[in-house]
Amino acid sequence: MQEFETLKQMVAEAEGDVQKAEGGNKAAGTRVRKKMQEIKAAAQDVRKKILEGREEGEPAGGAAETEG
Repeated sequence: MQEFETLKQMVAEAEGDVQKAEGGNKAAGTRVRKKMQEIKAAAQDVRKKILEGREEGEPAGGAAETEG
């Protein structure tokens, strides 16, 4: 799933700035906060994609299949 790969890449890109921010670099902290907002939006895209796949796989009655 492309959306998940994008999310993983964004987290990896933020790693260096997270380390710098922990060291007290205020500019890096600002970059991390901005990237976290982008990551939040990307995570929402993953959620939507998962729900789309789930809805496509539902039985005609709309009830989810359960194992008993």
